[in-house]
Amino acid sequence: MVDGEQLTPAVSRRSPRAAVRHSSMWFGSAVTRVMRVLRIDPPGLVVGTVFYIWSLTPSLLPRHWAFQGLIGGIAGAIGYAVGAVSAVAVQRLVLTRAAWWPPPVRVRRALRIGVPVICVAVSLVALYFAVDWQDQLAELMGTESPTYLGYLRAPVLSVLIAIAVVGVFRILRDVGGWLARKLNRVFRIPRRAATALSLVVMLVVIYTLIDGVAVRGSYAAMNAIFSASNDTTRDGAEQPTLPEKSGSTASAARWETLGFEGRNFVSGGIRAAQLAEYNGKPAKEPIRVYAGLESADGPDAQMRLVVDELERTGAFDRKVLVVIPTTGTGWVNPTAAQTFELVANGDSALVAAQYSYLPSWVSFLADREKAAEAGRRLIDAVRARWSTKPPGHRPKLYVYGESLGTQAGEGAFDDLNAIRSTVDGVLWVGPPNSNPLWRALVDRRDPGSPEAEPTYANGLVVRFANDAEGIARNPDPWLSPRVLYVQHRTDPVVWWSPELLYRKPAWLSEPAAGDRTPAMRWYPIVTFWQVSADLGNAAGVPDGHGHNYGTVILDGWVAVTQPDGWTAADTERVRGALEDLRGHDGPEK
Repeated sequence: MVDGEQLTPAVSRRSPRAAVRHSSMWFGSAVTRVMRVLRIDPPGLVVGTVFYIWSLTPSLLPRHWAFQGLIGGIAGAIGYAVGAVSAVAVQRLVLTRAAWWPPPVRVRRALRIGVPVICVAVSLVALYFAVDWQDQLAELMGTESPTYLGYLRAPVLSVLIAIAVVGVFRILRDVGGWLARKLNRVFRIPRRAATALSLVVMLVVIYTLIDGVAVRGSYAAMNAIFSASNDTTRDGAEQPTLPEKSGSTASAARWETLGFEGRNFVSGGIRAAQLAEYNGKPAKEPIRVYAGLESADGPDAQMRLVVDELERTGAFDRKVLVVIPTTGTGWVNPTAAQTFELVANGDSALVAAQYSYLPSWVSFLADREKAAEAGRRLIDAVRARWSTKPPGHRPKLYVYGESLGTQAGEGAFDDLNAIRSTVDGVLWVGPPNSNPLWRALVDRRDPGSPEAEPTYANGLVVRFANDAEGIARNPDPWLSPRVLYVQHRTDPVVWWSPELLYRKPAWLSEPAAGDRTPAMRWYPIVTFWQVSADLGNAAGVPDGHGHNYGTVILDGWVAVTQPDGWTAADTERVRGALEDLRGHDGPEK
Protein backbone atom coordinates (compact mmCIF):
# COMPACT_ATOMS: atom_id res chain seq x y z
CA MET A 1 0.00 0.00 0.00
CA VAL A 2 1.27 3.50 -0.89
CA ASP A 3 -0.93 6.37 0.30
CA GLY A 4 -3.83 3.98 0.57
CA GLU A 5 -3.48 2.55 -2.99
CA GLN A 6 -2.67 -1.04 -3.98
CA LEU A 7 0.25 -1.46 -6.36
CA THR A 8 -0.64 -2.96 -9.77
CA PRO A 9 1.70 -5.64 -11.14
CA ALA A 10 4.12 -4.27 -13.72
CA VAL A 11 2.81 -6.38 -16.55
CA SER A 12 -0.71 -4.98 -16.08
CA ARG A 13 0.58 -1.42 -16.57
CA ARG A 14 1.98 -2.30 -20.03
CA SER A 15 0.36 -0.80 -23.04
CA PRO A 16 -1.45 -3.13 -25.47
CA ARG A 17 1.43 -2.73 -27.92
CA ALA A 18 3.95 -3.73 -25.28
CA ALA A 19 1.82 -6.72 -24.30
CA VAL A 20 1.71 -7.90 -27.92
CA ARG A 21 5.46 -7.41 -28.20
CA HIS A 22 5.99 -9.41 -25.03
CA SER A 23 3.74 -12.25 -26.25
CA SER A 24 5.49 -12.39 -29.62
CA MET A 25 8.88 -12.45 -27.93
CA TRP A 26 7.72 -15.28 -25.67
CA PHE A 27 6.33 -17.22 -28.67
CA GLY A 28 9.48 -16.60 -30.68
CA SER A 29 11.65 -17.73 -27.79
CA ALA A 30 9.56 -20.89 -27.40
CA VAL A 31 9.82 -21.68 -31.12
CA THR A 32 13.57 -21.07 -31.02
CA ARG A 33 13.98 -23.40 -28.02
CA VAL A 34 11.98 -26.14 -29.74
CA MET A 35 14.02 -25.82 -32.92
CA ARG A 36 17.26 -25.98 -30.96
CA VAL A 37 16.16 -29.00 -28.94
CA LEU A 38 15.04 -30.86 -32.07
CA ARG A 39 18.00 -29.44 -34.03
CA ILE A 40 15.64 -28.35 -36.80
CA ASP A 41 17.43 -26.88 -39.79
CA PRO A 42 15.36 -24.08 -41.48
CA PRO A 43 16.43 -24.91 -45.08
CA GLY A 44 15.70 -28.56 -44.42
CA LEU A 45 12.30 -27.64 -43.01
CA VAL A 46 11.48 -25.57 -46.11
CA VAL A 47 12.40 -28.30 -48.60
CA GLY A 48 10.77 -30.94 -46.39
CA THR A 49 7.55 -28.91 -46.46
CA VAL A 50 7.72 -28.71 -50.25
CA PHE A 51 8.08 -32.50 -50.44
CA TYR A 52 5.21 -32.89 -47.99
CA ILE A 53 2.96 -30.65 -50.06
CA TRP A 54 3.87 -32.66 -53.16
CA SER A 55 2.82 -35.80 -51.30
CA LEU A 56 -0.64 -34.30 -50.78
CA THR A 57 -1.29 -34.15 -54.52
CA PRO A 58 -3.45 -36.95 -55.99
CA SER A 59 -2.10 -40.17 -57.44
CA LEU A 60 -3.86 -43.15 -59.03
CA LEU A 61 -6.29 -44.10 -56.26
CA PRO A 62 -8.09 -42.43 -53.34
CA ARG A 63 -5.92 -42.44 -50.21
CA HIS A 64 -6.95 -43.12 -46.64
CA TRP A 65 -5.59 -40.59 -44.15
CA ALA A 66 -3.23 -43.22 -42.70
CA PHE A 67 -1.66 -43.88 -46.12
CA GLN A 68 -1.34 -40.12 -46.60
CA GLY A 69 0.29 -39.81 -43.20
CA LEU A 70 2.81 -42.49 -44.10
CA ILE A 71 3.65 -40.99 -47.49
CA GLY A 72 3.83 -37.45 -46.11
CA GLY A 73 6.16 -38.50 -43.31
CA ILE A 74 8.57 -40.34 -45.60
CA ALA A 75 8.48 -37.62 -48.26
CA GLY A 76 8.94 -34.86 -45.69
CA ALA A 77 11.91 -36.62 -44.10
CA ILE A 78 13.58 -37.13 -47.48
CA GLY A 79 12.94 -33.50 -48.39
CA TYR A 80 14.37 -32.40 -45.06
CA ALA A 81 17.56 -34.33 -45.77
CA VAL A 82 17.81 -32.87 -49.28
CA GLY A 83 17.35 -29.34 -47.93
CA ALA A 84 19.79 -29.73 -45.04
CA VAL A 85 22.54 -31.27 -47.17
CA SER A 86 22.02 -28.73 -49.95
CA ALA A 87 22.18 -25.86 -47.44
CA VAL A 88 25.52 -27.11 -46.09
CA ALA A 89 26.91 -27.43 -49.62
CA VAL A 90 25.74 -23.96 -50.63
CA GLN A 91 27.10 -22.42 -47.43
CA ARG A 92 30.54 -23.98 -47.86
CA LEU A 93 30.87 -23.43 -51.61
CA VAL A 94 29.13 -20.09 -52.08
CA LEU A 95 28.05 -18.20 -48.97
CA THR A 96 31.36 -18.29 -47.12
CA ARG A 97 32.70 -15.94 -49.83
CA ALA A 98 29.78 -13.53 -49.54
CA ALA A 99 30.44 -10.32 -47.60
CA TRP A 100 26.93 -10.23 -46.18
CA TRP A 101 27.11 -13.76 -44.71
CA PRO A 102 26.20 -14.62 -42.04
CA PRO A 103 23.14 -12.37 -41.77
CA PRO A 104 22.52 -10.31 -38.61
CA VAL A 105 21.33 -12.07 -35.47
CA ARG A 106 17.94 -10.37 -35.72
CA VAL A 107 17.41 -11.76 -39.25
CA ARG A 108 18.41 -15.24 -38.19
CA ARG A 109 16.08 -15.09 -35.21
CA ALA A 110 13.22 -13.93 -37.44
CA LEU A 111 13.88 -16.82 -39.83
CA ARG A 112 13.91 -19.33 -36.99
CA ILE A 113 10.51 -18.09 -35.88
CA GLY A 114 8.93 -17.33 -39.25
CA VAL A 115 9.99 -20.38 -41.22
CA PRO A 116 8.23 -23.04 -39.06
CA VAL A 117 5.11 -20.87 -38.71
CA ILE A 118 4.86 -20.34 -42.44
CA CYS A 119 5.57 -24.03 -43.17
CA VAL A 120 2.78 -25.16 -40.83
CA ALA A 121 0.33 -22.63 -42.26
CA VAL A 122 1.10 -23.53 -45.88
CA SER A 123 0.82 -27.25 -45.09
CA LEU A 124 -2.64 -26.81 -43.56
CA VAL A 125 -3.81 -24.83 -46.59
CA ALA A 126 -2.41 -27.52 -48.90
CA LEU A 127 -4.23 -30.15 -46.85
CA TYR A 128 -7.52 -28.42 -47.72
CA PHE A 129 -6.80 -28.83 -51.45
CA ALA A 130 -5.67 -32.42 -50.82
CA VAL A 131 -9.07 -33.29 -49.39
CA ASP A 132 -10.73 -31.74 -52.45
CA TRP A 133 -8.52 -33.83 -54.77
CA GLN A 134 -9.30 -36.97 -52.82
CA ASP A 135 -13.00 -36.12 -53.06
CA GLN A 136 -12.70 -35.89 -56.86
CA LEU A 137 -10.96 -39.28 -57.00
CA ALA A 138 -13.59 -40.84 -54.74
CA GLU A 139 -16.32 -39.51 -57.03
CA LEU A 140 -14.56 -40.96 -60.10
CA MET A 141 -14.39 -44.39 -58.49
CA GLY A 142 -17.55 -44.44 -56.44
CA THR A 143 -15.89 -44.63 -53.03
CA GLU A 144 -16.47 -42.70 -49.80
CA SER A 145 -15.07 -39.15 -49.74
CA PRO A 146 -12.77 -38.04 -46.91
CA THR A 147 -13.46 -35.04 -44.66
CA TYR A 148 -11.07 -32.23 -43.81
CA LEU A 149 -11.37 -32.87 -40.07
CA GLY A 150 -10.75 -36.58 -40.60
CA TYR A 151 -7.76 -35.84 -42.82
CA LEU A 152 -6.23 -33.61 -40.11
CA ARG A 153 -4.93 -36.83 -38.56
CA ALA A 154 -2.63 -37.29 -41.56
CA PRO A 155 -0.16 -34.46 -40.78
CA VAL A 156 0.08 -35.59 -37.15
CA LEU A 157 1.12 -39.06 -38.29
CA SER A 158 3.43 -37.51 -40.91
CA VAL A 159 5.27 -35.48 -38.26
CA LEU A 160 5.78 -38.55 -36.08
CA ILE A 161 7.08 -40.61 -38.98
CA ALA A 162 9.35 -37.80 -40.20
CA ILE A 163 10.82 -37.37 -36.72
CA ALA A 164 11.46 -41.12 -36.51
CA VAL A 165 13.13 -41.25 -39.94
CA VAL A 166 15.28 -38.17 -39.31
CA GLY A 167 16.15 -39.51 -35.85
CA VAL A 168 17.41 -42.80 -37.27
CA PHE A 169 19.45 -40.89 -39.85
CA ARG A 170 21.01 -38.72 -37.14
CA ILE A 171 21.92 -41.75 -35.06
CA LEU A 172 23.64 -43.31 -38.06
CA ARG A 173 25.39 -40.01 -38.81
CA ASP A 174 26.61 -39.71 -35.21
CA VAL A 175 27.86 -43.29 -35.21
CA GLY A 176 29.67 -42.62 -38.48
CA GLY A 177 31.25 -39.47 -37.02
CA TRP A 178 32.39 -41.38 -33.92
CA LEU A 179 33.93 -44.08 -36.12
CA ALA A 180 35.71 -41.48 -38.26
CA ARG A 181 37.22 -39.85 -35.16
CA LYS A 182 38.43 -43.22 -33.89
CA LEU A 183 40.05 -44.01 -37.22
CA ASN A 184 41.74 -40.62 -37.21
CA ARG A 185 43.04 -40.81 -33.63
CA VAL A 186 43.89 -44.49 -33.27
CA PHE A 187 45.11 -45.39 -36.77
CA ARG A 188 46.30 -41.90 -37.75
CA ILE A 189 44.18 -41.97 -40.89
CA PRO A 190 43.74 -38.45 -42.34
CA ARG A 191 40.41 -36.87 -41.37
CA ARG A 192 38.89 -36.83 -44.86
CA ALA A 193 39.99 -40.39 -45.59
CA ALA A 194 38.66 -41.52 -42.21
CA THR A 195 35.30 -39.90 -42.94
CA ALA A 196 35.08 -41.64 -46.32
CA LEU A 197 36.16 -44.98 -44.85
CA SER A 198 33.62 -44.73 -42.02
CA LEU A 199 30.90 -44.04 -44.60
CA VAL A 200 31.89 -47.17 -46.55
CA VAL A 201 31.93 -49.27 -43.37
CA MET A 202 28.51 -47.95 -42.32
CA LEU A 203 27.00 -48.69 -45.75
CA VAL A 204 28.40 -52.24 -45.73
CA VAL A 205 27.07 -52.88 -42.21
CA ILE A 206 23.65 -51.44 -43.03
CA TYR A 207 23.40 -53.44 -46.26
CA THR A 208 24.43 -56.61 -44.45
CA LEU A 209 21.88 -56.03 -41.72
CA ILE A 210 19.08 -55.24 -44.14
CA ASP A 211 19.81 -57.94 -46.70
CA GLY A 212 21.08 -60.64 -44.39
CA VAL A 213 18.95 -60.09 -41.32
CA ALA A 214 15.94 -57.89 -41.97
CA VAL A 215 14.97 -59.02 -45.47
CA ARG A 216 15.84 -62.70 -45.30
CA GLY A 217 14.67 -62.97 -41.73
CA SER A 218 11.37 -61.31 -42.66
CA TYR A 219 10.88 -63.64 -45.60
CA ALA A 220 11.62 -66.65 -43.43
CA ALA A 221 9.20 -65.45 -40.78
CA MET A 222 6.48 -64.69 -43.34
CA ASN A 223 7.01 -68.03 -45.01
CA ALA A 224 6.47 -69.75 -41.64
CA ILE A 225 3.38 -67.65 -40.92
CA PHE A 226 1.75 -68.15 -44.31
CA SER A 227 2.62 -71.83 -44.45
CA ALA A 228 0.53 -72.18 -41.29
CA SER A 229 -2.32 -70.28 -42.99
CA ASN A 230 -1.98 -72.65 -45.93
CA ASP A 231 -3.28 -75.47 -43.72
CA THR A 232 -6.57 -73.69 -43.02
CA THR A 233 -9.75 -73.91 -45.09
CA ARG A 234 -12.24 -71.20 -45.95
CA ASP A 235 -15.63 -71.42 -44.28
CA GLY A 236 -18.02 -73.21 -46.62
CA ALA A 237 -15.31 -74.92 -48.66
CA GLU A 238 -15.87 -78.69 -48.61
CA GLN A 239 -14.10 -81.60 -50.22
CA PRO A 240 -15.62 -82.23 -53.66
CA THR A 241 -17.22 -85.56 -54.46
CA LEU A 242 -17.30 -85.06 -58.22
CA PRO A 243 -14.53 -87.02 -59.97
CA GLU A 244 -13.98 -84.01 -62.26
CA LYS A 245 -12.29 -82.20 -59.36
CA SER A 246 -8.89 -82.64 -57.79
CA GLY A 247 -9.16 -83.29 -54.08
CA SER A 248 -12.08 -85.71 -54.51
CA THR A 249 -11.86 -89.31 -53.36
CA ALA A 250 -11.10 -90.26 -56.98
CA SER A 251 -8.12 -87.90 -57.12
CA ALA A 252 -4.45 -88.60 -56.45
CA ALA A 253 -4.11 -84.97 -55.37
CA ARG A 254 -5.42 -85.32 -51.84
CA TRP A 255 -7.74 -82.65 -50.44
CA GLU A 256 -5.59 -81.89 -47.40
CA THR A 257 -2.50 -81.21 -49.58
CA LEU A 258 -4.03 -78.61 -51.89
CA GLY A 259 -3.47 -75.62 -49.61
CA PHE A 260 -5.91 -72.86 -48.67
CA GLU A 261 -6.32 -71.46 -52.19
CA GLY A 262 -6.32 -74.86 -53.85
CA ARG A 263 -9.16 -76.07 -51.65
CA ASN A 264 -11.08 -72.88 -52.46
CA PHE A 265 -10.55 -73.49 -56.18
CA VAL A 266 -11.66 -77.11 -56.38
CA SER A 267 -14.54 -76.76 -53.92
CA GLY A 268 -16.02 -73.96 -55.99
CA GLY A 269 -17.34 -73.85 -59.48
CA ILE A 270 -20.67 -74.04 -61.27
CA ARG A 271 -22.52 -77.35 -61.54
CA ALA A 272 -23.73 -78.55 -64.94
CA ALA A 273 -27.38 -78.04 -63.97
CA GLN A 274 -26.72 -74.41 -63.05
CA LEU A 275 -24.76 -73.86 -66.25
CA ALA A 276 -27.65 -75.25 -68.26
CA GLU A 277 -29.98 -72.86 -66.47
CA TYR A 278 -27.80 -69.84 -67.25
CA ASN A 279 -27.07 -70.83 -70.86
CA GLY A 280 -30.41 -72.42 -71.77
CA LYS A 281 -28.94 -75.71 -73.06
CA PRO A 282 -27.46 -78.96 -71.65
CA ALA A 283 -24.02 -78.54 -70.08
CA LYS A 284 -21.11 -80.67 -68.92
CA GLU A 285 -19.60 -80.82 -65.46
CA PRO A 286 -16.55 -78.50 -65.58
CA ILE A 287 -13.14 -79.94 -64.72
CA ARG A 288 -10.86 -78.28 -62.19
CA VAL A 289 -7.37 -79.70 -61.65
CA TYR A 290 -5.02 -78.42 -58.97
CA ALA A 291 -1.81 -79.46 -57.19
CA GLY A 292 -0.55 -77.84 -53.99
CA LEU A 293 3.01 -77.58 -52.76
CA GLU A 294 2.40 -80.56 -50.50
CA SER A 295 0.60 -82.65 -53.10
CA ALA A 296 3.85 -84.17 -54.38
CA ASP A 297 7.49 -84.44 -53.42
CA GLY A 298 9.12 -81.63 -55.41
CA PRO A 299 8.26 -79.57 -58.51
CA ASP A 300 8.80 -82.34 -61.07
CA ALA A 301 6.59 -84.78 -59.20
CA GLN A 302 4.01 -82.02 -58.80
CA MET A 303 3.88 -81.52 -62.58
CA ARG A 304 3.57 -85.26 -63.19
CA LEU A 305 0.64 -85.28 -60.78
CA VAL A 306 -0.97 -82.37 -62.65
CA VAL A 307 -0.86 -84.05 -66.05
CA ASP A 308 -1.98 -87.38 -64.57
CA GLU A 309 -4.96 -85.55 -63.06
CA LEU A 310 -5.74 -84.07 -66.48
CA GLU A 311 -5.71 -87.57 -67.94
CA ARG A 312 -7.83 -88.99 -65.13
CA THR A 313 -10.53 -86.34 -65.42
CA GLY A 314 -10.69 -86.51 -69.21
CA ALA A 315 -9.51 -82.93 -69.60
CA PHE A 316 -7.88 -83.64 -72.96
CA ASP A 317 -11.28 -84.59 -74.36
CA ARG A 318 -12.83 -81.24 -73.55
CA LYS A 319 -13.30 -78.32 -75.94
CA VAL A 320 -11.20 -75.85 -73.95
CA LEU A 321 -8.19 -76.39 -71.66
CA VAL A 322 -7.06 -73.34 -69.70
CA VAL A 323 -3.66 -73.24 -67.97
CA ILE A 324 -3.66 -70.73 -65.09
CA PRO A 325 -0.26 -69.80 -63.65
CA THR A 326 -1.21 -68.50 -60.22
CA THR A 327 -0.21 -65.67 -57.93
CA GLY A 328 1.97 -66.32 -54.86
CA THR A 329 -0.21 -68.52 -52.67
CA GLY A 330 -1.86 -70.26 -55.61
CA TRP A 331 -4.91 -67.97 -55.86
CA VAL A 332 -7.16 -68.21 -58.91
CA ASN A 333 -9.66 -65.39 -59.50
CA PRO A 334 -13.13 -66.95 -58.99
CA THR A 335 -14.69 -64.56 -61.52
CA ALA A 336 -12.20 -65.63 -64.17
CA ALA A 337 -12.78 -69.34 -63.48
CA GLN A 338 -16.56 -68.87 -63.63
CA THR A 339 -16.18 -66.93 -66.87
CA PHE A 340 -14.31 -69.75 -68.60
CA GLU A 341 -16.87 -72.34 -67.49
CA LEU A 342 -19.88 -70.22 -68.46
CA VAL A 343 -18.56 -69.38 -71.92
CA ALA A 344 -17.66 -73.03 -72.61
CA ASN A 345 -20.91 -74.24 -70.96
CA GLY A 346 -18.88 -76.64 -68.85
CA ASP A 347 -16.98 -78.19 -71.78
CA SER A 348 -13.77 -76.96 -70.17
CA ALA A 349 -10.85 -77.93 -67.96
CA LEU A 350 -8.97 -75.49 -65.74
CA VAL A 351 -5.57 -76.38 -64.35
CA ALA A 352 -3.43 -74.53 -61.79
CA ALA A 353 -0.68 -75.26 -59.27
CA GLN A 354 0.71 -73.63 -56.16
CA TYR A 355 4.38 -72.64 -56.08
CA SER A 356 4.69 -70.57 -52.88
CA TYR A 357 3.24 -69.97 -49.43
CA LEU A 358 3.76 -66.22 -49.73
CA PRO A 359 1.04 -63.78 -50.82
CA SER A 360 1.33 -62.03 -54.16
CA TRP A 361 2.95 -58.80 -52.94
CA VAL A 362 5.67 -60.67 -51.03
CA SER A 363 6.27 -63.03 -53.95
CA PHE A 364 6.60 -59.99 -56.21
CA LEU A 365 9.46 -58.74 -54.04
CA ALA A 366 11.10 -62.06 -53.22
CA ASP A 367 10.04 -64.74 -55.72
CA ARG A 368 9.68 -63.15 -59.15
CA GLU A 369 12.16 -65.56 -60.73
CA LYS A 370 10.48 -68.42 -58.90
CA ALA A 371 7.11 -67.30 -60.28
CA ALA A 372 8.41 -67.25 -63.86
CA GLU A 373 10.01 -70.67 -63.43
CA ALA A 374 6.81 -72.12 -61.95
CA GLY A 375 4.74 -70.76 -64.84
CA ARG A 376 7.13 -72.15 -67.42
CA ARG A 377 7.13 -75.55 -65.71
CA LEU A 378 3.33 -75.74 -65.58
CA ILE A 379 2.71 -74.63 -69.17
CA ASP A 380 5.48 -76.85 -70.56
CA ALA A 381 4.24 -79.91 -68.67
CA VAL A 382 0.61 -79.48 -69.77
CA ARG A 383 1.52 -78.74 -73.37
CA ALA A 384 3.91 -81.70 -73.56
CA ARG A 385 1.09 -84.10 -72.64
CA TRP A 386 -1.46 -82.17 -74.74
CA SER A 387 0.77 -82.40 -77.84
CA THR A 388 0.67 -86.23 -77.68
CA LYS A 389 -3.06 -86.19 -78.43
CA PRO A 390 -4.40 -86.37 -82.00
CA PRO A 391 -4.50 -82.82 -83.42
CA GLY A 392 -8.15 -83.07 -84.40
CA HIS A 393 -9.25 -84.45 -81.03
CA ARG A 394 -7.51 -82.31 -78.46
CA PRO A 395 -8.86 -79.17 -76.79
CA LYS A 396 -7.97 -75.59 -77.59
CA LEU A 397 -5.11 -74.67 -75.28
CA TYR A 398 -5.24 -71.23 -73.65
CA VAL A 399 -3.26 -69.43 -70.96
CA TYR A 400 -4.77 -67.01 -68.46
CA GLY A 401 -2.85 -64.98 -65.89
CA GLU A 402 -3.67 -62.16 -63.50
CA SER A 403 -1.32 -59.88 -61.59
CA LEU A 404 1.78 -61.89 -60.59
CA GLY A 405 0.22 -64.78 -62.53
CA THR A 406 0.99 -62.87 -65.75
CA GLN A 407 4.65 -62.81 -64.78
CA ALA A 408 4.49 -66.53 -64.12
CA GLY A 409 2.80 -67.07 -67.48
CA GLU A 410 5.26 -64.93 -69.40
CA GLY A 411 8.05 -67.11 -68.03
CA ALA A 412 7.08 -69.84 -70.50
CA PHE A 413 7.59 -67.65 -73.59
CA ASP A 414 10.57 -65.76 -74.97
CA ASP A 415 8.56 -63.67 -77.42
CA LEU A 416 5.30 -63.46 -79.38
CA ASN A 417 6.43 -66.11 -81.84
CA ALA A 418 6.88 -68.57 -78.97
CA ILE A 419 3.32 -67.86 -77.82
CA ARG A 420 1.85 -68.29 -81.28
CA SER A 421 3.64 -71.59 -81.82
CA THR A 422 2.71 -72.96 -78.36
CA VAL A 423 -0.89 -72.10 -77.44
CA ASP A 424 -4.16 -70.99 -79.04
CA GLY A 425 -4.42 -67.68 -77.22
CA VAL A 426 -3.47 -65.75 -74.09
CA LEU A 427 -5.34 -63.36 -71.80
CA TRP A 428 -3.24 -61.46 -69.27
CA VAL A 429 -4.89 -59.09 -66.78
CA GLY A 430 -3.21 -56.45 -64.59
CA PRO A 431 0.44 -57.22 -65.55
CA PRO A 432 3.16 -55.85 -63.21
CA ASN A 433 5.36 -53.17 -64.77
CA SER A 434 8.41 -55.43 -64.42
CA ASN A 435 7.07 -58.14 -66.75
CA PRO A 436 9.83 -58.51 -69.37
CA LEU A 437 7.62 -59.37 -72.36
CA TRP A 438 5.02 -56.71 -71.51
CA ARG A 439 7.76 -54.13 -71.01
CA ALA A 440 9.41 -54.95 -74.33
CA LEU A 441 6.13 -54.70 -76.24
CA VAL A 442 5.19 -51.40 -74.60
CA ASP A 443 8.63 -49.92 -75.26
CA ARG A 444 8.40 -50.92 -78.94
CA ARG A 445 4.84 -49.65 -79.38
CA ASP A 446 3.80 -47.89 -82.57
CA PRO A 447 4.94 -44.24 -82.87
CA GLY A 448 2.37 -41.89 -81.37
CA SER A 449 0.74 -44.70 -79.41
CA PRO A 450 0.19 -43.88 -75.71
CA GLU A 451 1.88 -45.99 -73.04
CA ALA A 452 -1.37 -46.16 -71.07
CA GLU A 453 -3.09 -47.98 -73.96
CA PRO A 454 -0.41 -48.87 -76.50
CA THR A 455 -0.75 -50.28 -79.99
CA TYR A 456 1.87 -52.78 -81.13
CA ALA A 457 2.25 -53.58 -84.84
CA ASN A 458 -1.21 -52.10 -85.42
CA GLY A 459 -2.72 -54.75 -83.14
CA LEU A 460 -2.03 -57.56 -85.61
CA VAL A 461 -1.22 -60.16 -82.93
CA VAL A 462 -1.10 -58.56 -79.47
CA ARG A 463 -3.42 -55.87 -78.14
CA PHE A 464 -3.77 -53.75 -75.04
CA ALA A 465 -7.02 -52.42 -73.56
CA ASN A 466 -8.15 -50.48 -70.49
CA ASP A 467 -11.78 -51.59 -70.62
CA ALA A 468 -14.39 -53.47 -72.63
CA GLU A 469 -14.72 -50.65 -75.15
CA GLY A 470 -10.96 -50.60 -75.66
CA ILE A 471 -10.93 -54.32 -76.50
CA ALA A 472 -13.22 -53.72 -79.47
CA ARG A 473 -11.82 -50.30 -80.47
CA ASN A 474 -9.33 -51.46 -83.10
CA PRO A 475 -11.24 -52.50 -86.29
CA ASP A 476 -8.15 -53.84 -88.07
CA PRO A 477 -7.52 -57.59 -88.52
CA TRP A 478 -6.43 -59.50 -85.40
CA LEU A 479 -4.64 -62.74 -86.22
CA SER A 480 -5.07 -65.93 -84.23
CA PRO A 481 -3.67 -67.03 -81.83
CA ARG A 482 -4.58 -63.77 -80.11
CA VAL A 483 -2.75 -62.18 -77.18
CA LEU A 484 -4.53 -59.57 -75.05
CA TYR A 485 -3.34 -57.50 -72.10
CA VAL A 486 -6.07 -55.81 -70.04
CA GLN A 487 -4.70 -53.03 -67.83
CA HIS A 488 -6.49 -50.22 -66.00
CA ARG A 489 -5.14 -46.70 -66.21
CA THR A 490 -5.39 -46.53 -62.40
CA ASP A 491 -3.87 -49.93 -61.57
CA PRO A 492 -0.72 -49.27 -59.50
CA VAL A 493 0.43 -52.85 -60.11
CA VAL A 494 0.77 -51.96 -63.79
CA TRP A 495 2.41 -48.56 -63.34
CA TRP A 496 4.58 -48.96 -60.23
CA SER A 497 8.29 -48.94 -61.02
CA PRO A 498 11.48 -47.95 -59.14
CA GLU A 499 12.14 -45.52 -61.99
CA LEU A 500 9.34 -43.34 -60.61
CA LEU A 501 11.95 -42.17 -58.08
CA TYR A 502 13.91 -40.19 -60.66
CA ARG A 503 12.16 -40.27 -64.04
CA LYS A 504 8.80 -39.03 -65.27
CA PRO A 505 7.08 -41.95 -67.04
CA ALA A 506 5.47 -41.58 -70.45
CA TRP A 507 2.01 -42.41 -69.11
CA LEU A 508 2.14 -39.36 -66.83
CA SER A 509 3.16 -37.15 -69.75
CA GLU A 510 0.07 -38.22 -71.69
CA PRO A 511 -3.33 -36.51 -71.31
CA ALA A 512 -5.35 -38.10 -68.52
CA ALA A 513 -8.30 -40.18 -69.63
CA GLY A 514 -10.85 -42.52 -68.12
CA ASP A 515 -10.67 -42.61 -64.34
CA ARG A 516 -7.18 -41.13 -63.98
CA THR A 517 -7.43 -37.62 -62.60
CA PRO A 518 -5.76 -34.84 -64.65
CA ALA A 519 -4.57 -33.32 -61.36
CA MET A 520 -1.94 -36.05 -60.92
CA ARG A 521 1.61 -34.83 -61.49
CA TRP A 522 5.06 -36.39 -61.30
CA TYR A 523 7.43 -35.27 -58.56
CA PRO A 524 10.86 -36.83 -58.00
CA ILE A 525 10.91 -39.36 -55.15
CA VAL A 526 7.42 -38.39 -53.96
CA THR A 527 5.44 -39.99 -56.82
CA PHE A 528 7.25 -43.26 -56.20
CA TRP A 529 5.98 -43.31 -52.62
CA GLN A 530 2.49 -42.24 -53.67
CA VAL A 531 2.12 -45.10 -56.15
CA SER A 532 3.74 -47.46 -53.63
CA ALA A 533 0.98 -46.56 -51.18
CA ASP A 534 -1.59 -47.08 -53.95
CA LEU A 535 -0.40 -50.69 -54.13
CA GLY A 536 -1.75 -51.18 -50.62
CA ASN A 537 -5.20 -50.10 -51.80
CA ALA A 538 -5.05 -51.57 -55.30
CA ALA A 539 -7.93 -53.98 -54.67
CA GLY A 540 -9.81 -51.71 -52.27
CA VAL A 541 -11.74 -49.88 -54.99
CA PRO A 542 -14.83 -50.91 -56.98
CA ASP A 543 -14.65 -53.08 -60.09
CA GLY A 544 -13.35 -51.31 -63.16
CA HIS A 545 -10.72 -49.36 -61.21
CA GLY A 546 -7.34 -50.07 -59.71
CA HIS A 547 -6.50 -53.77 -59.62
CA ASN A 548 -10.17 -54.89 -59.65
CA TYR A 549 -11.03 -56.02 -63.17
CA GLY A 550 -14.49 -57.47 -62.55
CA THR A 551 -16.36 -58.72 -65.61
CA VAL A 552 -14.04 -57.08 -68.17
CA ILE A 553 -12.32 -60.48 -67.99
CA LEU A 554 -15.37 -61.83 -69.83
CA ASP A 555 -14.97 -59.34 -72.69
CA GLY A 556 -11.27 -60.18 -72.94
CA TRP A 557 -11.91 -63.91 -72.88
CA VAL A 558 -14.51 -63.74 -75.65
CA ALA A 559 -12.16 -61.62 -77.78
CA VAL A 560 -9.26 -64.08 -77.36
CA THR A 561 -11.16 -67.37 -77.73
CA GLN A 562 -13.77 -66.28 -80.34
CA PRO A 563 -16.45 -68.87 -79.42
CA ASP A 564 -18.45 -70.19 -82.38
CA GLY A 565 -21.68 -68.30 -82.97
CA TRP A 566 -21.11 -66.00 -80.02
CA THR A 567 -23.04 -62.70 -79.94
CA ALA A 568 -23.11 -59.52 -77.88
CA ALA A 569 -26.31 -60.82 -76.29
CA ASP A 570 -24.42 -63.91 -75.11
CA THR A 571 -21.82 -61.69 -73.49
CA GLU A 572 -24.44 -59.72 -71.59
CA ARG A 573 -26.23 -62.93 -70.54
CA VAL A 574 -23.01 -64.34 -69.08
CA ARG A 575 -22.23 -60.98 -67.47
CA GLY A 576 -25.59 -61.17 -65.73
CA ALA A 577 -24.76 -64.68 -64.51
CA LEU A 578 -21.42 -63.47 -63.15
CA GLU A 579 -23.15 -60.65 -61.30
CA ASP A 580 -25.58 -63.20 -59.88
CA LEU A 581 -22.67 -65.36 -58.72
CA ARG A 582 -20.73 -62.42 -57.27
CA GLY A 583 -19.39 -62.96 -53.76
CA HIS A 584 -19.13 -66.71 -53.91
CA ASP A 585 -17.69 -69.39 -56.11
CA GLY A 586 -20.46 -71.82 -55.27
CA PRO A 587 -18.91 -74.22 -52.77
CA GLU A 588 -20.39 -77.50 -53.82
CA LYS A 589 -19.75 -81.21 -53.77
